[in-house]
Amino acid sequence: MLRMLTMAGGIAGAVGLSQFPEFSQQYLQRLSGAVDELKIVVGAFDATAAISGFTRDEALAQLGDSQFENDLRENMTDSFKRFDGLRADYDALKNADTLTRLSQPWRFADADLVARTWDDFKPAVPVTTDGAISAGIGFVGGYGIMSALFALLKWPFRRRRRA
Repeated sequence: MLRMLTMAGGIAGAVGLSQFPEFSQQYLQRLSGAVDELKIVVGAFDATAAISGFTRDEALAQLGDSQFENDLRENMTDSFKRFDGLRADYDALKNADTLTRLSQPWRFADADLVARTWDDFKPAVPVTTDGAISAGIGFVGGYGIMSALFALLKWPFRRRRRA
């Protein structure tokens, strides 16, 4: 029974992780779009600041103390940070192979992009080498996790050998 459950864990890991190459490709496409859109916003702000003779930080400091201006300053600061983070993730992922992407889960940290990618994602049969490799890694991982779990659960019930 435990071997069947362990095998089921391996198969579940294989099926689940075999979808990663396509999911990561779709995430990368959304990431690229988000970077492009934020680039327009950041570029417009920086251009407007430059025309007025200010750096980005000086232009932000020029915003007054009204609630609207405080909200605008906070919104733009958040946009600058998000742009920098997403652009760094995109640059790291765009030419990376599947195994490199798989080894960098922190590059998929934008919860909004992950959620929207997942909402539109349709699982498919993996027919690529990357899909097969991911499935193999998933199988080994799932099998290993289930084996370790069952070994841990059986540990208190083992008989002790007498010397």
